Amino acid sequence: MVLVLVALTTFAWLTARRPLPEYSGEIQVEGLSSDVRVSRDAQGVPQIYADSAEDLFRAQGYVHAQDRFFEMDYRRHVTAGRLAELVGNNADAIQADMVTRTFGWRHVAEEEFNILDDTTRQYLQAYADGVNAYLKNRSPAETAFEYTVLDVSVEVNEPETWTPIDSLAWLKAMAWDLRSNYDDELDRALAYGTLDKDAARVNELFPAFSATGNAPILDPAEAGATQATQQTQATQTMSATGHAYESPHLTEAVESAQRALDAVPVQIARGEGTGSNSWVVSGQYTESGKPLLANDPHLDLAAPGIWAQVGLHCNQVGPECPFDVSGFSFSGFPGVIIGHNADISWGLTNMGADVTDFFIERVRNDTYLRGVDEWVEMDKETEVIRVDGGSPVDLEVRRTVHGPIISSVMDEATMDAVRSSPTEEQSGQYEISLQWTALKPGRTADAVFEMNRAKTPADMKAAAAKFEVPSQNIVFATTDGHIGYQAPGKIPVRASIPGAVESDGSWPRPGWDARYDWTGYVAPEQMPGVVDPKEGFIVAANQAVLPSGSGPFITRDWDYGYRSERIRKLISQRIAEGRKLTAADMSEFQMDQWSVFAETLVPVLREVELPAGYDSDGQKLLDEWDDYSMDPDSAAAAYFAAVWRNLLEITFNDELPQPMWPDGGSRWLAVIQGMLDEPDDEFWDDNSTVAVVESRDQVLTEALVSARQDLTVELGKDTSDWEWGTLHQLKLQHLVLGGPSIPTPLAAYMNPAPVKVGGGTSVVNATAWDASSGSFDVTSGPSMRMVVDLADLDASTWVVVTGTSAHPASAHYDDQLEAWATGETFPWPSSPEAVTAAQEDELTLTP
Repeated sequence: MVLVLVALTTFAWLTARRPLPEYSGEIQVEGLSSDVRVSRDAQGVPQIYADSAEDLFRAQGYVHAQDRFFEMDYRRHVTAGRLAELVGNNADAIQADMVTRTFGWRHVAEEEFNILDDTTRQYLQAYADGVNAYLKNRSPAETAFEYTVLDVSVEVNEPETWTPIDSLAWLKAMAWDLRSNYDDELDRALAYGTLDKDAARVNELFPAFSATGNAPILDPAEAGATQATQQTQATQTMSATGHAYESPHLTEAVESAQRALDAVPVQIARGEGTGSNSWVVSGQYTESGKPLLANDPHLDLAAPGIWAQVGLHCNQVGPECPFDVSGFSFSGFPGVIIGHNADISWGLTNMGADVTDFFIERVRNDTYLRGVDEWVEMDKETEVIRVDGGSPVDLEVRRTVHGPIISSVMDEATMDAVRSSPTEEQSGQYEISLQWTALKPGRTADAVFEMNRAKTPADMKAAAAKFEVPSQNIVFATTDGHIGYQAPGKIPVRASIPGAVESDGSWPRPGWDARYDWTGYVAPEQMPGVVDPKEGFIVAANQAVLPSGSGPFITRDWDYGYRSERIRKLISQRIAEGRKLTAADMSEFQMDQWSVFAETLVPVLREVELPAGYDSDGQKLLDEWDDYSMDPDSAAAAYFAAVWRNLLEITFNDELPQPMWPDGGSRWLAVIQGMLDEPDDEFWDDNSTVAVVESRDQVLTEALVSARQDLTVELGKDTSDWEWGTLHQLKLQHLVLGGPSIPTPLAAYMNPAPVKVGGGTSVVNATAWDASSGSFDVTSGPSMRMVVDLADLDASTWVVVTGTSAHPASAHYDDQLEAWATGETFPWPSSPEAVTAAQEDELTLTP
């Protein structure tokens, strides 16, 4: 038995190591025109040197495939709606394919390829050629360990040839996960049906950004902003939709649409915590006299991590080969998404622009209503979803003038019954369609390469004009001392319709009323931007770009700005003290764990009278908690988090539908802030206790006492044993082979060991958690951290959440995780001299 176990272990070890690539020596690569050098440092980060741009991206494709081909293959199956072909007869995979096919991401990517610049198409093809050169003559088992595992249950074929369309389709997935306010839009419709058709109470759950008092990104005077061109104030009448919002069938359609959207696998991020921090400080406030730039995108955290660090260097930089760029790339797509070249550095944060609208469509059979009585035929096509180990699934995709019908994708039988309701046979029933800017071909791929080549603020502004989706805040700094901000994106223009359902895109819109159709897009020259603002620094952390009422209307539903305000305070304090800022200060700020939730609520919680002894033991921790820091070893932080979770549950879960239960994000702090001075607000009352009307103090008392009880069970009776990090852990899961349905030994091998972390929701160290789940586990967080020193680019630092490799047998699979968790970073060499000094391995790719 022992010998059998040893043999099986050895076989598994050898099988897992079989796909590991060569990092040194010489390898022939089909299609190269001259030798390419790939230098790797102690973390395995590749720095690629080539004579031509095509060879550079051909080599990047080869290197990405070396390190991460299964991740790339998984992504292209998801974006094409072919996941069931990869993982087999799995209900979740089939549903994901149905929704993705309904969106038509790959079809859009095919159209997009034809409108891109010739050079962009050449770079995409060169990248694809490099991927295919790596795949040539390699079996799936030689490419990734995951194929060996999947081969046990599904038929694993030779990987298909990589194409430029595979790369472009990935941009659609990125845009989808970084889309705008669609959750809030659907939630408003759901809440309206639940809260007695009371729009005022619905709006109470969505406070205006201005209610927080936090600063937007830009001063409108410096940004050249004009008065807002679209309606930004909510109204409280639903009359324009007729009885649409009154109908229970609309609620069914909205809930069905939400289920469909939830079926799409997370690729980058979803839910609370999706955002980022970025800031840039002018040289007038830095020790070096040159700018500093920091960025840490808050995204979904998985194994492997989302980013592939890389350097792309032309041996002779010039018009024919213009790249000398280093930073963070996506496997499956050429170029660098965030990083720096020799002249300029840039960071991205999610702008949150409202680029999606849900339309309530009146549908009768396969027609939909336009105007008073015109029934228009839908566009229809049939998609065939092939299932490894199962029967094909025929899917009928239906589209209106606005976009695809999504409410009946997974609930066709239910929706058929709804649509055939005899009471609505003549007027039609309700379904939900989706209009989204990314469902039209765009030029974001062109923008990526223009950013990589940029030298000046004007170059960055020109690139931003093509960065259509997803809409991202761009902060930048140049080596000659400029700092700036530019808002890109393809932003819909909506007509203002006074006295009707909100026409600003914050609620689902009546599809039969053409007044609610988009009327165009904001012109790029009207998008907000600034170079060298008087304040001397810029903070963009998902808060409002401009004050309400100025500039083009972008959205109502911003992050509420608590992180951005904290970063502004940290920078301003150092400036007020007369201290010059350094790159080390930027890294320190990124790990700041102060909680605005605690600052807001703890003074109130301290005043609640609790019985002496057991019930008040947790509350006593708050008496000595003055720094409000969510440190991993803090007992007070653990208790406060439990109180916050329970407070939200007690206050809202009795009145809101389950999909709307509070996740604990910045919006919910803004809501609670507004309620603290209203002790008899209706939301404090528990609807399940008919004979009693609860007030604020009763709810706070229950939250404090129940949190004490909960942590006694979870962490022990002695409060001195409590630690936030014990509750708040990052448990990374592999994309496919890490979930609860995977055999434990395999999942344990594929998933890095859990790590305890500090931080939390709306904390600068934004390790978010979902209060509605009941768990404190990290749901998203800083997917990487970078600090760029424009005085000495080689003094810049970076770290990712896992490592450069997606092979679980590689030393670089998760070798950056511990450093990431504790706030450490690694040197980021970019000059030839620094790269050579850091080199551990060198691989030469030859024609």
